[in-house]
Amino acid sequence: MIIAPAEPHDVAKLLAFREEAAAWLRGLGSDQWSRPYPADKLLATIEAGTVFMLRDGHTTAGTITLTPEAEDGLWTDEELTEPSLFINKLTVAREYAGQNLGGRLLNWAGDRAYRAGARWLRLDAWTTNEGLQRYYLAQGFTHVRTVRVGIAVNGGPRVSGWLAQRAASVVADHGFTDRTPVPERLRFAA
Repeated sequence: MIIAPAEPHDVAKLLAFREEAAAWLRGLGSDQWSRPYPADKLLATIEAGTVFMLRDGHTTAGTITLTPEAEDGLWTDEELTEPSLFINKLTVAREYAGQNLGGRLLNWAGDRAYRAGARWLRLDAWTTNEGLQRYYLAQGFTHVRTVRVGIAVNGGPRVSGWLAQRAASVVADHGFTDRTPVPERLRFAA
């Protein structure tokens, strides 16, 4: 499998991924990702070079967004002084479920974060999705806290405030052919 930067033509596939994941989550009793995601915002993240696609031949098996910017109101000012990369929108196609692609994408992200000079790989997860929280804990993340107040970036109530992190680290082999550019070094004021 090959991991490469997303391209503008991937917007439709990414939106379909989100719909597929939302339907699966609804079947589990979760309202996560039930609100449509604006295509223009998705395109902006692709153009910023923060969205990556995992491809199995001509099929997209998964995606991950990895950005140096945290969502407003989640991490403290002190935490934001620590070099970190933030995971968003990790999704694996249902036909690839059970193959640990999510865990391998997290390992790839941790390695990329390390190569960018980050200390931490951080994420926020849905506050009511305990299964997802257990998944991240099993992947080596540590729960930092849960933020329940505030308004999310999209204007709705805060629903994704379960914060977790793990140390960025070199991964000997995540098993992907990496066709991504060398990550830019993070710039942080100490």
